[in-house]
Amino acid sequence: MVQSWSGTPLVYDGWVGLGVVGIVAARLKEATNRPAIVIGFDGDDGKGSGRSINGIDLGSAIARLTAEGLLIKGGGHKMAAGLSLTRAMLEPAMARLGELLAQQGADQAGPADLKLDAALMPSAITVDLIEQLERAGPFGAGAPAPRFALPSVRVAFAKRAGENHLRLTFEDESRGRIDAIAFQAFDGPLGPMLEAHDGAIFHVAGRLEIDTWGGRSKPKLRVEDAVRA
Repeated sequence: MVQSWSGTPLVYDGWVGLGVVGIVAARLKEATNRPAIVIGFDGDDGKGSGRSINGIDLGSAIARLTAEGLLIKGGGHKMAAGLSLTRAMLEPAMARLGELLAQQGADQAGPADLKLDAALMPSAITVDLIEQLERAGPFGAGAPAPRFALPSVRVAFAKRAGENHLRLTFEDESRGRIDAIAFQAFDGPLGPMLEAHDGAIFHVAGRLEIDTWGGRSKPKLRVEDAVRA
């Protein structure tokens, strides 16, 4: 079950294993740019873990709930916290937590800004460049792969792939091109905007990868976001 109280904490309960609540909370926080609380239950007893965003003190809010008798126990620091409660405590505790976090401005948090590492034109992107970048890895959660901006490009080709994905080709002013894929693009405004581009110029952000098919390799951009120039 996924719920939101006061637009602030997200809570999963029921199916989440007790050993992974912290991992799921961290992923939810990253995906929503809002504090996330994830609770797993064993019968009537629940244990949860929370992760917060900059500027929102989750630990003090959890400590306040404990002091008010809304949790069995709980504590932590600004960016992370843990808690224990019963099923009967869940809704009143999370409703109060939503109020406390909203007072800190958590309900005003919007999408996180994308962090860009560099700007490239399609004509400068080659398989050799991507291979050099890959040798700087390995990349993972603690060391994400570099994200690049492609400024002032136009959509030379756009076609749906399945229900939610969009295959694209971007072209710069020197007619350099790169193929791209935008996964789950139609779950939000990105897909419709790029599909109905009408010749507009875009600034595009994403990560580079090598597409190998039929023994041939070429650069590809995995699109994460775009905005009209």
